[in-house]
Amino acid sequence: MAPTPTPAPPQAPPKPTWDPRRAQNPLPWLRPTIRIRLTLLYGGMFLIAGILLLSIIYLLAAQAVSTGNTPVFKIEGGDNISVSSALCPAVDANTAPTNLKLDDFNAAISACIDDQRQRALDTLLSRSLLALLGLAVIAFAFGYAMAGRVLAPLGRITRTARAVAGSDLSRRIELDGPDDELKELADTFDDMLERLQRAFTAQQRFVGNASHELRTPLAINRTLLEVHLSDPGAPAELQQLGRTLLATNERSEQLVEGLLLLARSDNQIVERKPVDLAEVASQAIDQVRSEADAKKVEIRGEWAPAVVQGNGVLLERIALNLVQNAVRYNMPEGGWVEVTTELQHGQAVLVVTNTGPVVPAYEIDNLFEPFRRLRTERTGSDKGVGLGLSIVRSVARAHGGHIAARPREGGGLVMRVTLPV
Repeated sequence: MAPTPTPAPPQAPPKPTWDPRRAQNPLPWLRPTIRIRLTLLYGGMFLIAGILLLSIIYLLAAQAVSTGNTPVFKIEGGDNISVSSALCPAVDANTAPTNLKLDDFNAAISACIDDQRQRALDTLLSRSLLALLGLAVIAFAFGYAMAGRVLAPLGRITRTARAVAGSDLSRRIELDGPDDELKELADTFDDMLERLQRAFTAQQRFVGNASHELRTPLAINRTLLEVHLSDPGAPAELQQLGRTLLATNERSEQLVEGLLLLARSDNQIVERKPVDLAEVASQAIDQVRSEADAKKVEIRGEWAPAVVQGNGVLLERIALNLVQNAVRYNMPEGGWVEVTTELQHGQAVLVVTNTGPVVPAYEIDNLFEPFRRLRTERTGSDKGVGLGLSIVRSVARAHGGHIAARPREGGGLVMRVTLPV
């Protein structure tokens, strides 16, 4: 029996014959870069302006020379030779040179020629200065227009960056034109936006899918617990355990709903409708009224009309979360919550003020972090799931507004939400 041949070791995969990177220009010095374009542009403008200025000066000089060729005096022949001059007052008209001293006559002629030359030079200088001023104005206007045309892609990049800063990651620059530094910058910026959008979309999809998947078992648990609690023959111990598990399940459901809302509110609101903050605040107060009465917390305030463009459900969640926190984190007795809505400087303002424990100013920022509470790192009480203020900040940002908090003198907080009208 012939021996079995030893299999050959696996060979390495062939190397790719193409370079995935951007193709390099074999003549990089021929690339129409911004530096070369600006050099050619402003060098050409300087050359054209110089040619125009030299041409104008040449024409003015030719005109001055032709004017200077006019005879200073005329010698009229005949029986009596006479000299006439319209330019030289020192030479009397119709005066024979024999009646003049020759030195005085020559001096008068020289002075007249010098005067004519000086006038021609002064005229040439004044007109040249006017021509230079006119060319300077034209050059500045043309240079300003050309600079705006060259730098127009930067304005497009800036506008796209501002749109992206408003949470609109779908915007792209898509700059057309020569393959210069600005196009390279725009393409790099577009690639970065593409990666950021994929990352944010994947994160939001994960949170949304996880929240949806967790809803079903929680709903099943709640149904089973409610069925067992409805049995009158169940022992008291099981009844107490069922109520505890039902409260825990309800807390988990609130957490899942908060995560889902937080994932949705991170996106900018696309479909906007008129929403009155006064109506939103009134509905939020109606939902918290029973809890406030149980805790003996008074709710008061003035609700002036303040209409904004946004999502009514998310805006109602802002007011509801703020009022709920104001009621739950309040004084044991004699506490109050004040809710006001108004328009200030073209913006809609919702202010929620409450009594309560003294809050240090350095801990204000921690209140807006997810799962963070005052003086605690993670949630650990039955007052909420620790997402209320995080959702409020996220929804406010999605509507183009912001929320600010400050400690109230005597204890409690003042929450101020500002939204564009």
